[in-house]
Amino acid sequence: MAIKTVIFDLDDTLLWDKKSIADAFAKTCVQAAQKYPQIDGAKLEDYVRSAARTLYEGYETYDYTVQIGINPFEGLWGHFDDPTEDFQKMKAIVPTYRSDAWTAGLKEYGIDDKDFGHELGEKFVENRIASPCVYDETYAVLDSLKEDYQLILLTNGAPSLQNKKLEITPELVPYFDKIIISGDFGIGKPDASIFEHVLTFADGNAEECLMVGDNLMTDILGSSRVNMRNVWINREDKAPNDVVVPTYEIDTLTKLKPLIDSL
Repeated sequence: MAIKTVIFDLDDTLLWDKKSIADAFAKTCVQAAQKYPQIDGAKLEDYVRSAARTLYEGYETYDYTVQIGINPFEGLWGHFDDPTEDFQKMKAIVPTYRSDAWTAGLKEYGIDDKDFGHELGEKFVENRIASPCVYDETYAVLDSLKEDYQLILLTNGAPSLQNKKLEITPELVPYFDKIIISGDFGIGKPDASIFEHVLTFADGNAEECLMVGDNLMTDILGSSRVNMRNVWINREDKAPNDVVVPTYEIDTLTKLKPLIDSL
């Protein structure tokens, strides 16, 4: 059956979120080394990432972040100014979380400087906002599809955070007929219900839609649960998963239009 609607994931599908985070870490670690020259930036990043994961998993909001799809490094720069009770809990937690993660990283060097840890936490927020990265091919691919297909954006995360990503890459928004964020809906990919929700806005039924994303366990698994065909963008040459098998696999977004044309 012909495709009428193409549904895109956002992070690490259209936006290169991993690079944005890495760039923000690199800038912040350089700033740390300006005060404490003994610091090796790459090692400090590893220390902070490790501390952040441990802290993040210990908060009462952790299960909710898994449900919505918010990772520890988004927690390091998001403000979560969203109306639900759980997001308000996150809003109260994250300033201390940022400060504690960077302070813990400094302590790995024997540096006990909580004030500077707090300062680095706030600098990381600034550096992440100043580091939007879009894959080189993103706009060209969207241009090639926009006239012939309905385009929908389906992203996991907090509305305030995902909208901030779109705010700092404003060229993306006009391509989409509908933007759906898991934090607005109440549960994220791979739950089938959010894909069923998407279908209420889509042209055609599930067989006439195509999900495009980088994550087997969210984008591909979730779309398969509603019998929607999907495309796994495997840029990093990850090993296949015996449990979750994509309908199609490509290694760059530039191969998407030729694939769709062949269906």
